[in-house]
Amino acid sequence: MLHVHLVFVTKYRRGVFTKTVLDDLRGIFASVCADFEAELVEFDGEDDHVHLLVNYPPKVAVSALVNSLKGVSSRMIRKKSCSSIREKLWGGALWSPSYFAGSCGGAPIGIIRQYIEQQTPR
Repeated sequence: MLHVHLVFVTKYRRGVFTKTVLDDLRGIFASVCADFEAELVEFDGEDDHVHLLVNYPPKVAVSALVNSLKGVSSRMIRKKSCSSIREKLWGGALWSPSYFAGSCGGAPIGIIRQYIEQQTPR
């Protein structure tokens, strides 16, 4: 298994995530990871971005995993929390089209996990 640290930012860097939305995202991301035979090791975020630590098999392309994570979560969160998110976002997009993906092969997994745990809502 390979480790990757992912960061997704909301469209227009709008602060739309509450603790409830972040909890929903955790479940959605874990489910999508399972579909890819991957594991969501750690998840946390703030009102305008999220951090994920994912173990994934080498046969999975990171770009395919990211596209699914962002696409599924956008559809499900916008459907569930439509009124609060629609006020700040429009056009059907939850996420900025860009993302950060950093290989964690050289770093101890505990250090990466600790960093992500510290990304708490303000």
